[in-house]
Order: sequence, then structure tokens, then C-alpha cells
Amino acid sequence: MSRTPLLLLLVLAMLSSPVAWAADKSCAIVLMHGKWGNPRFVAGFGEALSDLCEYESLEMPWSQRRNYDADYTEALAEIARQVTRFREQGFQRVIVAGHSFGANAAIAYMANHGDADGVMAIGPGHTPEIFYERGRTRESVDQARAMVNEGKGEETSGFHDINQDREQKIRMRARIYLSYFDPDGIGNMGRSADGFYKAVPFAWIIGTSDRLSRGGPQYAHARAPEHPKSAYLEVSADHVSVLDAPGRQAAREWLLSLDAN
Repeated sequence: MSRTPLLLLLVLAMLSSPVAWAADKSCAIVLMHGKWGNPRFVAGFGEALSDLCEYESLEMPWSQRRNYDADYTEALAEIARQVTRFREQGFQRVIVAGHSFGANAAIAYMANHGDADGVMAIGPGHTPEIFYERGRTRESVDQARAMVNEGKGEETSGFHDINQDREQKIRMRARIYLSYFDPDGIGNMGRSADGFYKAVPFAWIIGTSDRLSRGGPQYAHARAPEHPKSAYLEVSADHVSVLDAPGRQAAREWLLSLDAN
């Protein structure tokens, strides 16, 4: 057999493969880091998937450097701009993804903008309703709400912030704090999952040693509209190490499943 027919057969085989969409990178991921972090924290995770999907890691308002310089609605608008850029570049499938607070944002994005083709929540975090119920942020939330109601939402104060077992007071504007920590607001992942604009593939990747795993799918994942490609994936990891090999493999398998029959 001559080389030309052989090459043609190889090309046809690749096109018929379930990973053909990965080979031509028709997929793009908007990737968000967790609280007090920066894009470097999720760069390894993004690179591990880069043969399947292009990705862009955004620095979000909850980064250590930005220190909550924009409210949650404005943060979602930043994600929307990157989704639009990927669409303009011709990507057919755009997935919003993130780790910890970034996962919270990916879920919130689907409820407030709703134009993504999938959601990947890796070690989801930031649970304002739990913080408030347990009294850990109650004083700060009540103070911020009172300031907003009194027309003082642009004034700054020291408000309580929680990142797993670490706690600190951060100075920010009252309306910004309330946008992230209102127990019934955008940061409530269960409410956001309830409010997805449409059913899309929704991967929830969580470590078995992550505290939030105790809530199971019922906490938020099962509240989203049903989709046959959605998956609740538990891996042997904690809240941070979910970004390492077990979480990366789970993410790869889920991405590859999206075009499988």
C-alpha cells in the first residue's frame, strides 16, 4: 500500500475517534483559582488537560493580590468576558471550571449568565450559608447588611473571612462583602445549582477527605438540572490535593466522556 492511502486511513481513524474533538481543541476551559490564591495555584491542573482543551486561568477578585476589589456580580462579568473571547476564537464548547472558591464561581456563573456548555467544580468551596448558620460570619454579614441598608455600602470595614481552617479579617466595602457572604446570595452553591439556566454536563470532583464531601451530591450537585453527562466524582484526596493526579485523571475522563456515545 502506498503511503498516501495509509495516511488517509490514519486521518479517518482519528476523525472517527471519540477524542477527535480533543485533538483539534474544539474545547476551551475558563479556569478559576481558590480563595487567597492566584492563577499559579491551578496552572498545573490546567496544563494537565491542555492536550484536550485550551484553557485560560483568570485572576479573580478573591486573589491574595486583588483582595476583593470587585463584588461577585462583577467577578462573574469577568468570567463572561473570557467566555466571549473563546467564542470569538471559534471554540464550540466552553466549560467554566474552578477550584474551591473558583468552583463556587463556576456554579454561580451557570445560574447568573448561563451561556457555558459545561461546569467543572473541583473541590468546591466557600459556603456562606454554613458559615452564617454556625455563627462564624454572622456578625460581619449582619454588619455589612445594615451598612448597605443605611446607604453605606461603599464604606469599608474589617469583615470576617474564612478559608478552610484559616480565618482573618479583611478590609473591604460592605456591599462587596455582602455579595460574597450573604447566606442566601450568589455564593450559596445549592441555590445556584437550582438556578442553572439550562441543563449542561456538570462535573463535581471532590476528595474523600474534603469536609464538604460529607454533604454528598444532595448538597448542590443533585440540585442542578439533570444531564446524562453530569457526574459526581469522588477521588482519594483532600481539599488541596484534589488538584493533583487523582483529580486531574477524573477531570480527563469526564472531558473525554462528553463526546462518547
